[in-house]
Amino acid sequence: MLGMAAAGFALGVAQDDPGEGAFRFDYGRQTVTGVVELTPYPLIHVTEGNDRIKAGETFMMSAGGKSGVDGRAAPLAGQVAQVSGVMLERGDLYMLQLRGGRNGIRAAEGSGAVPEPQDLGRWRLAGEICDGKCLSGAMRPGRGLAHKACANLCLLGDVPPVFVSTQPVEGSEFLLITGPDGTALPEAAYDYVAQYVTVEGQVRRHGSLLVFAMDPDTLALAP
Repeated sequence: MLGMAAAGFALGVAQDDPGEGAFRFDYGRQTVTGVVELTPYPLIHVTEGNDRIKAGETFMMSAGGKSGVDGRAAPLAGQVAQVSGVMLERGDLYMLQLRGGRNGIRAAEGSGAVPEPQDLGRWRLAGEICDGKCLSGAMRPGRGLAHKACANLCLLGDVPPVFVSTQPVEGSEFLLITGPDGTALPEAAYDYVAQYVTVEGQVRRHGSLLVFAMDPDTLALAP
């Protein structure tokens, strides 16, 4: 914990580049069934997978362009749903870009429940707030003002935000980032998007995905 174990903190340092992200059109259309969770950003906990996506996996979802799927996912929260679309992949970060309308997400038969989140404690992390779609492969993540503007537009469209930690947390360098107590990313955080920052917050495991509930009062540019 780098000298902060008594306070229950961990600090990220350095990591290897996870490689380039991409739309995986070569995988073909992916259709799976799972339980929808709102964090508040929508996740799907897969209960019936396929050759590519296994049961037990958890991933984020988005719509085409710079848009999320909150409106379509919210009525299905806590329920079993079928989702269909194209995978985006970068390292251990995955997202499914859903097809339009009910072709992309709809209620399905079956049973299942949202996994009980596992509390991993309070962490202090160093890294970057990005939008999960461009980062996972919709575009090549870049630098500077264009990168920041693109990320902010995606986040304003409700694309799930991701924190890229400089050190893996429980084996993952990518964490879905939210506000405290299940709220959306705070508006104050938008000024810090696509910049190197430090921030504290609570980390919980939701299925196979880590969720970082940031404390906005601790967000600062890294030295």
